[in-house]
Amino acid sequence: MVILLDTHFVIWALAGDGRISKAHLKLLEDPGQLVRVSLASIWEITIKLSIGKLKLQASLPETMHNIRALGFGLLPMEEQHFFALSALPHHHRDPFDRMLIAQAKHEGMHILTADKHFKTYDVKLVGG
Repeated sequence: MVILLDTHFVIWALAGDGRISKAHLKLLEDPGQLVRVSLASIWEITIKLSIGKLKLQASLPETMHNIRALGFGLLPMEEQHFFALSALPHHHRDPFDRMLIAQAKHEGMHILTADKHFKTYDVKLVGG
């Protein structure tokens, strides 16, 4: 299984936030588990930092380093992801979430999220 993290899970993982369950933390820390962070999440984090809706303990370059240090790989946004995005129903308006869903569907990944809106899509969820 390849796991794509929703943006809030990226932020929680970076902060060591207690909202990540022990089971999910064990999964994320498993060196044999492939975990990906979409560049759409990096874009969302960058926007939220720039408008003051998010504060991180590290600079953006340090944050990128820390994401890699956690063993998470980066998932680029590819042309095929935009094609998948254009075919998604409009159950949810968040453009970043919609891109993550499109990427996960196209790549056959499971998404780790706490967002209940993801259940309205035909996408594999971790534990869901």
